[in-house]
Amino acid sequence: MTDVADAALTPRAEQTRAAIVAAALHLFRERGYEAATMRAIADRAGVSTGNAYYYFGSKEELIQEFYARNQAEHLAACQPVLAVETDLAARLRGTVRAQVAVMAPYHEFAATLYKYAAEPASPLSPFSPQSSPARQASIALFRDVVEGSRARMGPGVRDRLPELLWLYSLGITLYWVHDKSAGCSRTYQLIDATVQVVAQLVSASRLPVLRRALTDLTRVIDLLSP
Repeated sequence: MTDVADAALTPRAEQTRAAIVAAALHLFRERGYEAATMRAIADRAGVSTGNAYYYFGSKEELIQEFYARNQAEHLAACQPVLAVETDLAARLRGTVRAQVAVMAPYHEFAATLYKYAAEPASPLSPFSPQSSPARQASIALFRDVVEGSRARMGPGVRDRLPELLWLYSLGITLYWVHDKSAGCSRTYQLIDATVQVVAQLVSASRLPVLRRALTDLTRVIDLLSP
């Protein structure tokens, strides 16, 4: 993000930033990511091209802003469940279902975006250094899912589980991107069918054999992490 994103903005400046983001998302859906130029985004937002570049140095920065706003909406959408549930499966189900619901308006755009985000070297990848703020915010949310539950688990599992749950949510997101069912109903069915399995595996992590398997898995993740 540019330095402007980190500075305190006036209400008018924040309104301008929001207009640019909204225009960018509209054009990404309408024309595709590559065809939506910064000049076209500025025209749609009703600002000069220079003004658009003042707030966002590139289209990649606009996508990172989209990630950040999407994550903030997801956090807010989770609170009704996280405030009352202590069962791990229920907390995870509510959190991942909320994630899909928040992303729903961008379903068609997400399929286009995924082509670029799936590239290992892309700044749009969820594993990229540029995506680190959104990634860490999401992992923090899953840490809240874990810490607010009454789940019992093996030693050391609690520290690494939020990251594993974030990876699980990425798998759900990938399925959702390709889900053509009405209202993405199959994605919700997948969530409901898997969260209980995840919770059972967490509980079983107290067994030495599974604890070793989870330790090996986290080592693999460490090797693959940027």
